[in-house]
Amino acid sequence: MAGTLYLLPCPLADRAIDEVLPDAVIGVGRGVSYFLVENAKSARAFLKALGHPRPLRELDIVEIGHTPQTERARAWLEPVLRGRDAALVSEAGVPAVADPGANIVAAAHAIGLRVKPLVGPSSLLLALMASGLNGQSFTFQGYLPVPAAERAARLLELERRSRKGETQLFIETPYRSPAMFAAILATCAASTRLALAVDVTGTAEYISMRPVAEWRKQPAPALERRPAVFSLLA
Repeated sequence: MAGTLYLLPCPLADRAIDEVLPDAVIGVGRGVSYFLVENAKSARAFLKALGHPRPLRELDIVEIGHTPQTERARAWLEPVLRGRDAALVSEAGVPAVADPGANIVAAAHAIGLRVKPLVGPSSLLLALMASGLNGQSFTFQGYLPVPAAERAARLLELERRSRKGETQLFIETPYRSPAMFAAILATCAASTRLALAVDVTGTAEYISMRPVAEWRKQPAPALERRPAVFSLLA
């Protein structure tokens, strides 16, 4: 009988495991010994914090990287076909959503494996929940262009799309978060609403939503090297 591919979330920030993961999810993580992980170092730290009962050196931890190769997915899943449970783990939050792993999940479906998503923190959903913007219609846009002119054009495009009532969510690498915030204030209309969700679930969590005009009147929040989700609705 084939095993199960569990989609195992991990914390977004430096918080105690039991503050962000249900006991049942922790139990599943402790019961698996075969892991497909985005980054081996962060996965070992997570499994140690999880209180895995087996020594880390006895666990099979396979690093799939930031862009896992689809052609290798079948080999990675072979132990699951033979009856062994596996867990897919990203560096932070839920796997396969704004993180690697969707192609591995697709491969699991293609060969008839059971795929079991587990409850855990998603920065995107938590940011949307706390934004006060439209949670009935929304789109996640991933990363926007880095060059200033291209980024501004993309922001204007997303602002136009949001006028139909569709919240636009996007992210940036932490060290470019201040530049993204400045670009939004310089590009978008004064009445467009912008929500920032910074260090979600962390001890320094900051979440606020206001029109661009109000953001322009006050000092910029501390964004340097802090993960953030940006949400726009015109």
